[in-house]
Amino acid sequence: MTEDYAGLTQLGKYVAAPTSPDEAVLERVPNPRPDAQYLIRFAAPEFTSLCPLTGQPDFAHLVIDYVPRDWIVESKSLKLFLASFRNTGSFHEACSMKVATRIAETLDPIWLRIGAYWYPRGGIPIDVFWQTGPAPAGVWVPDQGVPPYRGRG
Repeated sequence: MTEDYAGLTQLGKYVAAPTSPDEAVLERVPNPRPDAQYLIRFAAPEFTSLCPLTGQPDFAHLVIDYVPRDWIVESKSLKLFLASFRNTGSFHEACSMKVATRIAETLDPIWLRIGAYWYPRGGIPIDVFWQTGPAPAGVWVPDQGVPPYRGRG
């Protein structure tokens, strides 16, 4: 079992947050139950990036759901990957899609969706949704639980 984790470079040690998403290492480990279709959810309610024009901070609540195939994401590497956006200028749509497509490319999941619920700047919240296709039949996919904007409370 430990040979499954031998290639991990970040787990169990101090790793500085990457300075950009392109520099970030997103690691994966073998799916412990490739014989079962099940949903994995990551919620990042304090995701941050920067406006590419003004440099002002942008905040979002990300909800990432996926049904793994052969791989699952190693959670520390996901946290560091998400943190790498903190000092990166990117519009909401581009930022949300970069998160989603990088995870999809790394894991090749059966199914993946992202809900990126951005807090308003200038009075308008922007929400970005994307999925790789229809959810697999028989997999329980709960609501993402983020209310429409009313203070995102």
